[in-house]
Amino acid sequence: SQLSQALNGLSDRAKEAKEFLVQLRNMVQQIQENSVEFEACLVAQCDALIDALNRRKAQLLSRVNKEHEHKLKVVRDQISHCTVKLRQTTGLMEYCLEVIKENDPSGFLQISDALIRRVHLTEDQWGKGTLTPRMTTDFDLNLDNAPLLQSIHQLDFVQMKVSSPVPAPPILQLEECCTHNNSATLSWKQPPLSTVQVEGYILELDDGNGGQFREVYVGKETMCTVDGLHFNSTYSARVKAFNKSGVSPYSKTLVLQTSEDTQSEEQTLPFPVPLERSQLRRMSPFSSTLNLQPSFSGRSYFELRSSAHQLSLHSSLQSLNSAVAWFSFDPSSAHADIIFSNDNLTVTCNSYDDRVVLGKTGFSKGLHYWELSIDRYDNHPDPAFGVARIDVLKDAMLGKDDKAWAMYVDNNRSWFMHNNSHTNRTEGGITKGATVGVLLDLTRRTLTFSINEDQQGPVAFENLEGLFFPAVSLNRNVQV
Repeated sequence: SQLSQALNGLSDRAKEAKEFLVQLRNMVQQIQENSVEFEACLVAQCDALIDALNRRKAQLLSRVNKEHEHKLKVVRDQISHCTVKLRQTTGLMEYCLEVIKENDPSGFLQISDALIRRVHLTEDQWGKGTLTPRMTTDFDLNLDNAPLLQSIHQLDFVQMKVSSPVPAPPILQLEECCTHNNSATLSWKQPPLSTVQVEGYILELDDGNGGQFREVYVGKETMCTVDGLHFNSTYSARVKAFNKSGVSPYSKTLVLQTSEDTQSEEQTLPFPVPLERSQLRRMSPFSSTLNLQPSFSGRSYFELRSSAHQLSLHSSLQSLNSAVAWFSFDPSSAHADIIFSNDNLTVTCNSYDDRVVLGKTGFSKGLHYWELSIDRYDNHPDPAFGVARIDVLKDAMLGKDDKAWAMYVDNNRSWFMHNNSHTNRTEGGITKGATVGVLLDLTRRTLTFSINEDQQGPVAFENLEGLFFPAVSLNRNVQV
């Protein structure tokens, strides 16, 4: 019995030893693979340095060639000039020698004085510096390669890799997460006892239709607002942390619901929404444009649309029932001179200069139409109506910069304006009681205006893409 027990213990050790040998053999294979990978990386880095040096060599050789051509041109020009003068001098000398042979004294005396003056003048033209080279044969270029050689000799591995733990999964703070209309605000934090350093976070959302997750924010902050989501849609959100060692696992997934057909713009839905997804109004897959508008450093894909990292967002919309997006003017983003009343549905201004105010809700997809009524119109000002980015200029007429697309109108005519470019003057203006309509068709990517339900001019703008907010600019002579 004792021997059997002892053998059992020894058998366990033998089993562990076999597993350890397997692990070591696997390490041999892994070391070989890592060595090949590391050598390839080192060769690539050195080749990149060699390529950079070759490019610099070509640039320096080009400068030497230019200096070479310049020196040759100067010397050749001097050779040509000197050859002409020498030919003229030789011809004069030969003529003078022939004149000296003249046997008629009176004939000689008639031309001798003029010839003497001409000989002296020609001699003076061969003055000081004429027979001195204008260009040296030396190349006054000295390549300073000492710093580069020193850097090459000092080229070495900075440090060995230090194994450090990856961050723990972040925790979404439910009490600070909420939705408003078609926007969602999410907040998260690191676990209370976590001591691992975090360099940033990655927030991901799906497309609102059960599709794949996509990054909508990468940065150091722990709160952000995602605008431009679809109304009456269910989204899933998750976040992970990262540092130099790697990326943490995802947080728990939150399911959130954007606003439905609501009669109140103040409806806010707390998290979490039940996991059962509601019946969506869309009958086909639809990709939302996600736009982050943080008040902190970071990046959003909307800001990178024109770069190499832009999202490719296409949609196929076959059926979409009518949904009403209730919104008012937004005091938080408006110019300080804007005056709000009537629960932020009415605005005017206390300045004679044009000031901009935006609507609270942004649109990135679909067909949207809204109307603005002119409550007061004095002294024929020219208010502007249209759409704008959130960072549009607030102290100038709408359309003065490239962040707004607008129609400005007086009592007789209107113009379209974007990036301070005025187009399509159209007869017909506004008075007190007039209604201005704005039709934003993001399926066709167009913007059209109307006055008193009649279209004003042609289609104002085309090829619109991104997130747009309803916008107005006005001064103290107008109330909308």
